[in-house]
Amino acid sequence: MSYLLHIETSTDICSIALSKNDQLLQLKEGSKGYSHAAEITLLIQAVLEDAAVTMKDLSAVVLSSGPGSYTALRIGTSTAKGICYALDIPLIVVDTLKALAHATIQEKNIEDAYYFPMIDARRMEVYTAGFNSNLEIVAPLEAKIINETSFKELMDQQKSLVFSGNGAPKCQTTLKNSTTHFVPLVCSAAYLVSLGYAAYQAQQFADVAYYTPVYFKAPNITTPKKKL
Repeated sequence: MSYLLHIETSTDICSIALSKNDQLLQLKEGSKGYSHAAEITLLIQAVLEDAAVTMKDLSAVVLSSGPGSYTALRIGTSTAKGICYALDIPLIVVDTLKALAHATIQEKNIEDAYYFPMIDARRMEVYTAGFNSNLEIVAPLEAKIINETSFKELMDQQKSLVFSGNGAPKCQTTLKNSTTHFVPLVCSAAYLVSLGYAAYQAQQFADVAYYTPVYFKAPNITTPKKKL
């Protein structure tokens, strides 16, 4: 029996889950957007207390690897590393988009469809990658600008496309087609459980000292304007 702590901080909402093997025991999610630093340790404490599990009972920490919010990913990663160092337990990383694709497939499985989980990257841009129903990559990770021509080649081929994630609503207003489908799922620590436990069984562990998240793009840092 293994207790795994799951940390999802790729998007605006901090999400923490606890599982026993591949069974979800507890899920807690932040109440406000981009409040990861204030909420993450409180959410971890809450899932453990509600399951009557202590930190010393944990067998590993499962971390959503990104892409996503630069600052939020750093907070999740530093928290996960701190727990792993303190308890001398392994760190497992799960691709954020793959986890979301897996959850989307379970929710809406369409034969021969391509699944494009999307994470909001500001304005009309999203982080996305394409997967088939076997979770094999059919389109590499990219920061994609959404407009009327996005996915045109696949849509012209009458390929069924399934979109999910907090970036998917950007497509609903521009990509209206009988072959496009939208699933209202967003990133959650609950979606790390299955893939995280499979990695734990296979002993696919990350290097706690040297692991860095998949930022994909540099942070958007601006200089504040001087007040007159």
